[in-house]
Amino acid sequence: MKQLEWYGPIAAWFIALTLSTGAAAQPVPVKDYELIKPALPTSSGAKVEVIEFFNYACPACSNLAPRLRTWLKKMPADVEFRHAPVVFQDAWLPYATAYHAFDAMGLVDKLHYDFFVAIHGQPPALDAKGLLRDQTPLFDWVAKQGVDRKKFIDVYNSFGVRSRTNRSIELPGDYHVTSTPTLVVDGKYLMTPAMAGSYERFFQLLDQVIAMARKERAAKK
Repeated sequence: MKQLEWYGPIAAWFIALTLSTGAAAQPVPVKDYELIKPALPTSSGAKVEVIEFFNYACPACSNLAPRLRTWLKKMPADVEFRHAPVVFQDAWLPYATAYHAFDAMGLVDKLHYDFFVAIHGQPPALDAKGLLRDQTPLFDWVAKQGVDRKKFIDVYNSFGVRSRTNRSIELPGDYHVTSTPTLVVDGKYLMTPAMAGSYERFFQLLDQVIAMARKERAAKK
């Protein structure tokens, strides 16, 4: 009996410690992620690839953005991350084109997160209604950020940026992406915050899935 009395508090302490450290169970297929079959090739070389499928018009993407930005600051060195704007409806075209123009001009770090705030802030700094018909509010906002307005318009309307925007219409289908935001790890694992149930758990799962991909890569060597 004394042995059981001693074991009980120790067991309770161990359970409490496990919970306090935020230990997460191993990701469960279908529940926590979906497998892309067949897996798609990556362009990240020896690094684990993580792609975020998003659109600036998406409120959920705006909610994820600051949390993702925090995660990126401590992202493992063997991970390569990239944004991939998608177009699920015509109204999203200007937003995908804007991202590709930012990228072409090396302005993603400067404008990406601020553009989310401009669109979804309370009140929004950018009147984005009707952007499909008239991109003037977008060009005005970019100019206010200290970017050459004419140069941005030229890049925005360039053949290269338009081609990349057209690719943004097709790309989600290749990865079986049907909603935003969605993250795809190493061309194989598809994850969403909605599947995880919370942002905290989502990033815990993301780290675990990256570890799974890392282990699979090592096994192939």
